[in-house]
Amino acid sequence: MRDTMLQCLKREPGFYRYLWGLTGPIALQNLITFTLGLMDTLMVSWLGNTQMAAVTTANVPVFLLISIVFGVQSGLSILVSQYWGKRDMEHISRAIGVAAMLGTGLTVVLAAVLYLWPVEIMDLLSNNHELSVLGAPYLKLIGISYVFNMLSSLYVSARRSAEDAGFGMKLFAMSTVLNTGLNYLLIFGKCGLPALGIQGAAVATLLARITEFAVCSFCAVRSRLLPIQWRAFFRPGWEMLRRFVKYSSPVILNETAWGLGNSMLTVILGYTDNSVEMLAANAVMGNLNRLFLVVCFGLGAATAVIIGKSIGEGRSHQEVMDLSRTLLVFTALVGAGLTVLSLLLVPTLFVPVVFPLFKLYGESAAIATALAVTGFLSIPLHAYSISAVTGVLRAGGDVFWSTLLDVGPQWCMALPLTALLALVLKADYWWIAAAIQSESLLKVPLCALRIRTGQWIHDVTVRKERGQ
Repeated sequence: MRDTMLQCLKREPGFYRYLWGLTGPIALQNLITFTLGLMDTLMVSWLGNTQMAAVTTANVPVFLLISIVFGVQSGLSILVSQYWGKRDMEHISRAIGVAAMLGTGLTVVLAAVLYLWPVEIMDLLSNNHELSVLGAPYLKLIGISYVFNMLSSLYVSARRSAEDAGFGMKLFAMSTVLNTGLNYLLIFGKCGLPALGIQGAAVATLLARITEFAVCSFCAVRSRLLPIQWRAFFRPGWEMLRRFVKYSSPVILNETAWGLGNSMLTVILGYTDNSVEMLAANAVMGNLNRLFLVVCFGLGAATAVIIGKSIGEGRSHQEVMDLSRTLLVFTALVGAGLTVLSLLLVPTLFVPVVFPLFKLYGESAAIATALAVTGFLSIPLHAYSISAVTGVLRAGGDVFWSTLLDVGPQWCMALPLTALLALVLKADYWWIAAAIQSESLLKVPLCALRIRTGQWIHDVTVRKERGQ
């Protein structure tokens, strides 16, 4: 088995340099984005655990918005990566145009709902009305910021699929620095500005997203790598709309359902007897877990670019299968290394330094420790499933099965098990933390089985032969 694995990892010279060349900027971009979330959480935690719990609850519907943004972005990347393999700039412009129109429409509607009924929406997410009142000003503004974030993310996704992963890294680095500085000024009222508390974090995010959009607009007009053909962008045509809906609608539904599932986990914690401690611990560890997964997200995005480009270039069935196997094994090994590193940091850094920094003491610190250990042990499983779902199956056009395999284990296993243990049996928080991670135990073998059959690449080959 070891020899088979080593043989699987053998590739042509320069392959891993190319892989890391794509992964590195994407991972840094994710690191920057997640660091921003961590800095938000840190600054709000200095206001108190109740304020942090309020922001965590407000971010439940916001996470749904983020998932929709990622869904539209992923749907676009499927088309752009394949058109990029053929250097078809006109169809790339049409695909970006369709994605921008549909994505903006979705986010505008949701942002309007969050702006008009923030308290009512938050009351549905927790049994603590005080959290709803505290978090409402934050929720009203943060939804608007994702209208601008949708457009910026789509352009970044298109550049990434055209093998320019560094653009997004630079853009979000600028945005993070701006957002963090504005957070400090507006949350605590520095340099003569009013101390807006939680609302200050939302204002800072909105201003940073508007700046992102302005920079993207300027670059889109002047880009030579990916010149937008504006006639095609504004008049993409019904055929491109049909193609985009065909490939992206399952992805958007996938990400929306997955985002809703993650939001439901937060809602479950919000209805526990110790909801403030649960939500505070989950807010901190949710951001820290994502920091350790940035390389895995980067490898997943790089896998999508490589697989999509290979299919666009007309590689054979066996070549794409071998390439997929190499990428998945490599990703799982990287995940295992991250698990060892992260677990070593729990007793040496997180418990004595990080948790007190976020004002986590007593029960909330103990809950955070349980979430840390179970989350870090699951990193190799998450790494494999990220690359399998978003990298291989989705980029290969197998959107139905990628959706089913991504969402099914979450809704059929993790959510009901967590609700049973947390709300009915009132189980110890270690059992609840393990239940949150349980979906990967089902997702990984199912993904491996689907990929091993090779049916997904067979379906793509048949569609290409039919000109679909």
